[in-house]
Amino acid sequence: MGIIKGLALLTVGAVAGAAAFVGFGAVSGDVALDKVADYTSTGGGRKAEVVKFKLAPSSEQLAKCMPKVKVDVSVKLETDVKGFDVFDVSVTGGPANTAFTVFLLEVPALPFGAAEYVGDVFTDKHGKGRTEMKLIVEEAFSSTLVGKERVRKELGHVGMWFADPAGDDFCLGAGQGPVTPFDGDNEAGTQVFNSAPSLPKAPLP
Repeated sequence: MGIIKGLALLTVGAVAGAAAFVGFGAVSGDVALDKVADYTSTGGGRKAEVVKFKLAPSSEQLAKCMPKVKVDVSVKLETDVKGFDVFDVSVTGGPANTAFTVFLLEVPALPFGAAEYVGDVFTDKHGKGRTEMKLIVEEAFSSTLVGKERVRKELGHVGMWFADPAGDDFCLGAGQGPVTPFDGDNEAGTQVFNSAPSLPKAPLP
């Protein structure tokens, strides 16, 4: 299942480059939310579906602190051809010189549920950043033992955190934000963006 199954994508015609759009109003800040599905060539006559959506600030307070921020996510579905999907995250209008961690999530907001750390995004002095990752996205899931039973959790959402606990000080105040475990060193700031407005609410169908 994963993220792409949760999008309930419209059927797209067989002609390459055809696209379907569904618009959504932003729930925080001025972030426009769209769902896009189109097809681009992967070579050899095969077509790869590309899914695009946006992340929104995780709270109204964060949205007010970053009124021009936009976080665009693009997923080229190539697992069946190459063994991985291409997961692209782009930030504009964000805080300058800031590191963010990126997670695939079971639930977009607290308590988040199962989570997979997949990469980082770093903004420059202009608040722009971009990273491209090769990983399983459409069929992402976690599997763990609960007692004697193995339980599978679908990772159908995306979330981003300030990698440094002090990264959110510009908005929440020095030392006012939480220290969370969403970084490799087990110390991150608050969640800053998530996919709750643009993807279906968990649990996904």
